[in-house]
Amino acid sequence: PDCRPVQEGDIVNLDISVFKDGYHSDLNETFMIGKCDEAAENLVRTAYESLAVVVPQIMPGTLYRELGNDISRTAHKAGCAVTRTYSGHGIGKDFHGLPNVSHVARNKTIGIMRESHIFTVEPMINEKGWQDNLWPDNWTAVTRDGRRSAQFEHTFMVTETGVEILTARPGTSRTEIMPYDPEVFRR
Repeated sequence: PDCRPVQEGDIVNLDISVFKDGYHSDLNETFMIGKCDEAAENLVRTAYESLAVVVPQIMPGTLYRELGNDISRTAHKAGCAVTRTYSGHGIGKDFHGLPNVSHVARNKTIGIMRESHIFTVEPMINEKGWQDNLWPDNWTAVTRDGRRSAQFEHTFMVTETGVEILTARPGTSRTEIMPYDPEVFRR
């Protein structure tokens, strides 16, 4: 995050929030600019898969804290780390509300998913260390070690039988996250 033009080999994270008719939604994707090195490809794929792995668990009766176990396992298996500072969150009339949805293993998040709960899952996956710094704008987060980070996020609603992805791309399933395709996230 700086003032230089985006160039081939960069990864760029876009975090988009919408406020419509009194309600918020939140969506985040990381894009690869042209040909990227193997480490960037691994990082972006791992960030996507760290979100995708938990979607089948989003249903009535699931403990919110369980999501962090699979997110962490997916990231660590790929040699990456999960930022511990930020979490998913309840969303609706308030932009950030309960529940807090931790993305790390063995967390103490309280709560059980119930029908009509609406929240985000948005693990920030780093190349190595989990530590981050927040810039003075109180929005821009960077890794403390200066390495790259990638993130994907969706807004989910728990339904009677499972999940609805409220921020799914037009023409894609609203109940399952699409399989990872690097070309979808390459510009």
